[in-house]
Amino acid sequence: MSKPLEKPKAPADDDCCGGGACNPCVWDAYNAKLQQWRIAEAKRREEAENASE
Repeated sequence: MSKPLEKPKAPADDDCCGGGACNPCVWDAYNAKLQQWRIAEAKRREEAENASE
């Protein structure tokens, strides 16, 4: 099985101003990276599962 990808780290509490005026917010960037990681990780797991059959 291939090595798991490193999961993105969530922003620190003080990285977000909490005002809602930032576009994009640090949470928007994190959530986009997290979604990309989830897709890549699912693909990696599926490929590893298929390789072991």
